[in-house]
Formats: sequence, structure tokens, C-alpha cells
Amino acid sequence: MRGCASVSPTPTAASSQHPKLIGGFPSKIINKRRAVSVRAGSSSNSEKEKEKENENESSRKQQQSLSLDDVNPVGLGRKSRQIFDEVWRKFSGLGQISRTTRADDLESLDALLIREGPMCEFAIPGAQNTTVLVVGATSRIGRILIRKLMLRGYTVKALLRKADQQVIDSLPRSVEIVIGDVGDTSSLTSAVEGCNKIIYCATARSSITGDLFRVDHLGVSNLTKAFQDYNNKLAQLRAGKSSKSKLLLAKFKSSDSLIGWQVRQGTYFQDAVASKYDAGMDAKFEFTDTGDAVFSGYVFTRGGYVELSKKLSLPLGYTLDRYEGLVLSVGGNGRSYVLILEAGPSADTTQSKLYFARITTKVGFCRVRVPFSSFRAVKPDDPPLDPFLVHTLTIRFEPRRQRPTEGPSGTRQDLRSFKLILEYIKALPTGQETDFVLVSCTGLGVEPTRREQVLKAKRAGEESLRRSGLGYTIVRPGPLKEEPGGQRALIFDQGNRISQGISCADVADICVKALHDSTARNKSFDVCYEYVAEQGRELYELVAHLPDKANNYLTPALSVLEKNT
Repeated sequence: MRGCASVSPTPTAASSQHPKLIGGFPSKIINKRRAVSVRAGSSSNSEKEKEKENENESSRKQQQSLSLDDVNPVGLGRKSRQIFDEVWRKFSGLGQISRTTRADDLESLDALLIREGPMCEFAIPGAQNTTVLVVGATSRIGRILIRKLMLRGYTVKALLRKADQQVIDSLPRSVEIVIGDVGDTSSLTSAVEGCNKIIYCATARSSITGDLFRVDHLGVSNLTKAFQDYNNKLAQLRAGKSSKSKLLLAKFKSSDSLIGWQVRQGTYFQDAVASKYDAGMDAKFEFTDTGDAVFSGYVFTRGGYVELSKKLSLPLGYTLDRYEGLVLSVGGNGRSYVLILEAGPSADTTQSKLYFARITTKVGFCRVRVPFSSFRAVKPDDPPLDPFLVHTLTIRFEPRRQRPTEGPSGTRQDLRSFKLILEYIKALPTGQETDFVLVSCTGLGVEPTRREQVLKAKRAGEESLRRSGLGYTIVRPGPLKEEPGGQRALIFDQGNRISQGISCADVADICVKALHDSTARNKSFDVCYEYVAEQGRELYELVAHLPDKANNYLTPALSVLEKNT
């Protein structure tokens, strides 16, 4: 009964007529029981009781004295965050091995993680069952990223190039350290084992071309291959195929691979006058002596077109509804083409419907990703494309809507002729979440003398990630700043138009949120602070926002951006 008495106020003459209910009992009864217990005890117990009563009296007076800070919403918000952060720090340390708390750890957490307003989110569904490999754990973003992942319940592995004891001691004890080099494929096998997702935020330490190539290009390529090999190994153990593997629809490696492809000609309309001066059209599909499958020809007929078509033959048990789009590895003279899918009952092609999407190639070789969502029905009244019913693929060339291009000597090319070299056509696997988050850069803040070579290596690494078939998210932040995150509004853009910097904590938070956000899958975007020209309006502060699971700014920001970029 002392526990109840210690929190109950002492009854006064005014309260004796209408006693308050505390714990379901009148305060008079509780005080009487407390008095009985005091008399029954020793004198030392009575002294302790008096000391407790004095403490309670002083605390009650402090609670009754209210100041302006106590009702200020700014102060309330800050106090609530401090209390919550302290409780969470103690709670998260319960399951860890006992260790000496270092002052620099607490300072870094206070400066970079705690004072972040809307960026704090500790409850993420699925985090406890997810292992994340962080490459570049000692970078400016990586140091914050690792602690954010741990606070949210992820299992974290950090890839280090060498076993530097000072570097290892700077990382939390619960982080699993893996020694390996992104430039060495054999050392990455053990690094990706047991991992579900990868965040790559490593940067080259010098502007030497070889160093940039090894970290920004070759490193990304090697890690994606190692991760795909690991997923395929798991799939084989399950007697199946990895869900992250692309489905091969056509590979043009020999003359036999041309079997089944048909070259056809046609016109959109008939022009009796133009037909008198019609120079005709012609096209062919052949396997050359150089080992290339080439679809080439010309179309001089007004309203004419030529196309290459084949009925798809998928492996037993596979349908295209399990995939989200197509990827074509092609080369040529930079023409644009129309990709046509024919969908409907395979037994009755008369009920088939046509869907088209325009693709643009580059001079030389390139890879073109075409999501199924970009296909539109030829007839407006037809329903949207159902990949499950697709049975025929067609590549069409038409002279209209061709962009003028210059030849090697600077002369204008005839837009009515074309040449398309086909390497392969694959279906991209679908998925709800990102597998690989890559932190790239926009080029802002890089010295002009080395900006071109840095961007060249970064873009090459991005392209190798897109070709891998993994679900990816490519983040291109502006110049990084060492300041707390969550203090300013952010801009997400795909037009290479940003001009501001961004804090390392904000970039780390974006990477964490992108892991389980379906809108971030297969998207590349630039991000920076919002820029407002007027003085005094560039800061956005949430003064009393508690950590909230519903605070997801990334989904609405990325939902309007283009996919497969």
C-alpha cells in the first residue's frame, strides 16, 4: 500500500467532504492504511516515510508551478523527442553484448540521428528478417547509414577492403565485418551470402581513372554478378529458378537463331499520286560473317513500313505476367522503332489485339528497357495489355518520326534507311521491392577538371546495374553536407536540373526508406534541398513531430517519376 500512498496527495479540509478516488479507493482510506503501517513499523521506517513525504511534497509543488516553456509546443516537441530517444537507446541496448559506451558514439547519434524530426522512424515491417550489405561503410553516408539500419532492426554486414582495427572499432559491435575488394569478384562471394539487399555508397579515394573504374564501374558490376549468382544458387537448392533472373526470349548467336523470324512489309494508307513515283521498300534479316544478326533495309514508300516478327516460344510453365517488361540489347545507326506485342488466345489469332511502344536506340550498342506499362493499345477501345496473353513480338521500322542524325563524317544520314543489330531480347523479372540501392552523384561539387571522368565512371556503374536484372534504385544526391537531416524540404527530379546540396543524413534516410518502397524500384533520380529564391523561406522545420511509422515522404515523391530510368 506504500506504493499507492506515495503518489497520492495529502487530503485537505476541502477534500475531506468529497474524497478523490485513487486506484479505485477514497484517498482517506488509503491515508489511514498508510498511518497504520507507520505505527506498526520501527522508528527508522517512520523516518523513511517522512523523507518520502517531503520528497513527494516538493515534487508536487514543482508540478504545480507551470511556466511558459511547459505549454510551448516547440518545447514540448523537443522534450518528447529527447525522452523517446533516451528510452529507445536503453531498450535497443538490452539485446546487445555488454560493451563500454563511447562518448563519440553518443555524440554522433545525437547529432546525426536523434535530431532529425521526420527522418526518425524506428518501426519498419520486415526489417528483422532482412540482412543488408553496406558497401562503403566508412564513407560519409555509410557511417550514418549503418546506424540508421541498426536502429530500425536490420541485420547489417559491412564490406571493408582491409582489416584495419581502427576502422573496425569505429563500427558498432553488432555489425558483421566482411573483408573484400569490389574489384576482386572472388572476394565478394562470401560478402553476399545471407544478404537480401545491398546498399552501395562507396566512392573512389582518388581521381585516377583506374581507381574510378575499379570502384564506380567494375565494383558495381562485380557485386551485381555475385549477388545474382548467390540468388541462382539458392534457387537451385529449391529446385527452381531465381526470381531475380531475366527470362531469355531470343539470343542471336548463330544463323540458327534466325529461324522463325519473318520479315514483312506494309503501308498505313494508299496514295495513288505518290505510287507513281514510289521507289519501293526492302528489308532483310541475316547473320553476317562478323557474327551479328542484322535487320536492315530502306523504306521509300510514303506511309510504308517494314517489320521483323516472331511467335514467342516460352519455356514450359513460364508466362510473361511474372515479368514487368522487356530489355533489348541492340546496336545500329540510332534509329527509332515501334515494338509491337500481339496478345490474345493463341489458338485463335483473329481475336488478338495489338499493343505498341516506341523505342529509341543510340549510335553503337545500347540496352533498351521497355516496361509493359508503356505499351498502348492500337485501338483505343481495347483493354490494357495483359502480359499473360502475349504470344507474338514484332519490331517495326517506319521513316516517319525519325530524328535527324549525323554520320561519322558529319554528313546527314538518310532517315529512310536503317540498320539494327540484335544481340538478345529478355523479359525483366517483376518484384515489389528494391534489391540494390546505388548512391551515385550529379556532378555538382566535383572539380571541373575531373568532373567528366567521374561522371563517366558513375554512369557506367549505373548502366551495369540496370542490365543486371536486379530491382534497383539509383540515388544521385547534390553536394553532400555535414549537418543534421530532416531540416529542409527535398526535391526529387529526373531532369538533371538540381542545383543545391543535401545532408548525408538525408541521403542515408532515403536509402533506408527505398529498401521496402515499391515506388522506388527500378528508378533513378536526383535529390537535393528545395531551393527558394526569397530570403528567409528556405528552411522547413517540424518542431513537434514524433517518430511515426506513417511518415513516408518517399512514396509520394517517387510516384510521379518515370520508371526503368
